Amino acid sequence: MLDKNKIFGPLTQDTTKVILDSISDGVFTIDYNWEITSFNRAAEEITGIPKEEALGRHCWEVFRSNMCEEDCALKKTMEEGKPFISSSAYIINSDKKKIPITASTSLLIDDKNDVIGGVEIFRDHSLVEELRKELTSSFKAGDIVSNSRGMKKIFKILPQVSESDSSVLIEGETGTGKELLATAIHNMSPRKDKPFIAINCGALPDTLLESELFGYKKGAFTNAVKDKPGQFALAHGGTVFLDEIGDTSPAFQVSLLRVLQEHEFTPLGGLVKEKTDVRIIAATNKNLTELVETKQFRQDLYYRINVIRLPLPPLRRRMEDIPLLVQKFISKMNLRQGKSIHGIDQRVLAAFMAHDFPGNIRELENIIEHAFVLCSKGMIRLEHLPGFISQQSMSLQEQTDDPVKSAQIKLISDALARNSYNKNAAAKDLGIHKSTLFRRIKKLGITL
Repeated sequence: MLDKNKIFGPLTQDTTKVILDSISDGVFTIDYNWEITSFNRAAEEITGIPKEEALGRHCWEVFRSNMCEEDCALKKTMEEGKPFISSSAYIINSDKKKIPITASTSLLIDDKNDVIGGVEIFRDHSLVEELRKELTSSFKAGDIVSNSRGMKKIFKILPQVSESDSSVLIEGETGTGKELLATAIHNMSPRKDKPFIAINCGALPDTLLESELFGYKKGAFTNAVKDKPGQFALAHGGTVFLDEIGDTSPAFQVSLLRVLQEHEFTPLGGLVKEKTDVRIIAATNKNLTELVETKQFRQDLYYRINVIRLPLPPLRRRMEDIPLLVQKFISKMNLRQGKSIHGIDQRVLAAFMAHDFPGNIRELENIIEHAFVLCSKGMIRLEHLPGFISQQSMSLQEQTDDPVKSAQIKLISDALARNSYNKNAAAKDLGIHKSTLFRRIKKLGITL
């Protein structure tokens, strides 16, 4: 046999250093005192800390990671004597910038097979994260995620809407994310550094709503012992979001119209008008056009707030967004509850696709939160869902062995029924082209 030492020479400490400095992954080792004993060139570049400063210091002082706080992979390796691979985390480099990484850890063993410390290899995923953000930016605005055609139309015009100072009317059913869209508009606008104040108009009677928005002067009513500024004054230079504006009375609508027309208001009990500089974003879950026709909503106010109209589709018309939304809610709740749920299984997805979601996105989030109570790790399964969802799914599976196919059949059948079996209208309802609907009807064997 060939003697490798004769060909390559003995593997000296200098040779090992050259090898470690040649790889692009960061590598460092520690002893039993958690002091760094080696630190390769890539580790210097990723952390921004020179080797001379790192050697001899505790690893958590140099490798400032969220893992160091409570879930240190290297600590687990040292305690349990086994490696941990690809733990996703981040570090804070010398410029105080957050760097996404994956880390792998194992024991450090000498030539006598004795454990002398630990070794961690970490990879900088900044480029991957930038590419991921670039890819996802096409279906993300603020905290809203969507890959549906209707939402993409809104995302496309959102920069221009945000730059404008015109009033915006957001229409959509309860739970579709109207306040999230209003927040996204504010955060993309020139007013982003000023306050964003949301008021639920349907939750307050007229007198309280007026005092909340316009404020009041001392002595305006019993217990008014001092002046109180309203939200229009507090939001000066920013945005006021008036949710459920369709629930306001005609009397309040007159007061609001005056603010929109003259950019001034009078606090309750006050004599002097005050100027205001706010942008109004209104939202409703009602059909304001019908309310105008029945004289329940002022026509002049309707035209004032309806300069830019953004209709938010219900979840049943953007079912392709369910996987995106589920992933978002699972990630958020994993962070909040310290769990490691990976996703949902196929039967759960089928159950979601078969459900109409009358509560829209808010209902989906509540269902995921319910599942988190019953599921501690791994995948969310059918038994972790509320009873009405799991029972609905089981009845579908009795019709066919393929739960996804059952969900697709129900989704298309319901859309056809809602639209009196007009295939063009059903295709529009589902957000797909009519030829796509025809192909799916034929493929799924749906009888009209």
